[in-house]
Amino acid sequence: MYIAIAGNIGSGKSTLTRMLARHYHWEPRFEVVDRNPYLEDYYNDIQRWSFALEVFFLKERFRDLIAIQQSQSTIIQDRTIFEGVYVFLQNNRDMGNILQRDYDTYMELFNQMMQLVRLPDLMIYLRATVPHLVGNIQQRGREYEQSIKLDYLDNLNRRYEQFINENYKGRVMIIDKDQLDFEHRPQDFTQVVDRIDQTLFGLFSE
Repeated sequence: MYIAIAGNIGSGKSTLTRMLARHYHWEPRFEVVDRNPYLEDYYNDIQRWSFALEVFFLKERFRDLIAIQQSQSTIIQDRTIFEGVYVFLQNNRDMGNILQRDYDTYMELFNQMMQLVRLPDLMIYLRATVPHLVGNIQQRGREYEQSIKLDYLDNLNRRYEQFINENYKGRVMIIDKDQLDFEHRPQDFTQVVDRIDQTLFGLFSE
């Protein structure tokens, strides 16, 4: 089985991935962030480094998908290849950060990749407002993220809604994150687990 956690920067994907992996004894797979050699340059000069950053992420996410398909374990993944395409790439193109020529090349490569992989059995989308995202970003203190602009996060949020409601064809569970603190409030985590049990296994909490 293959479970994916989707959501904007600072929505809590990595935290929920770790917690669900521990709870269900699933194998976690985390997005490569700090090891991306383009990320710091990207936040300093988005237009210059967008295409290189997106291609690096595409390569890493496709490699993960191949490994997931070959695994005999249940995998839970922090962010997917689909978000990289329909959220981040699309946003960069619409902001003028990626040339149409580069976009077309990227999409041709992505479409070829998709002939070899399958959709997750469940995608859990963490929906969060920009103030909530900003608070989490500031709290975790990654230096290269501190220069992210509010309108950039807002654009990504709108792209996520379009992706979930229009582009993605698999099964989705939407969790409104603003009022939840599943890391520090056990009852919030239990609420998430109950929904997953119901969706995947047909179980209802009493």
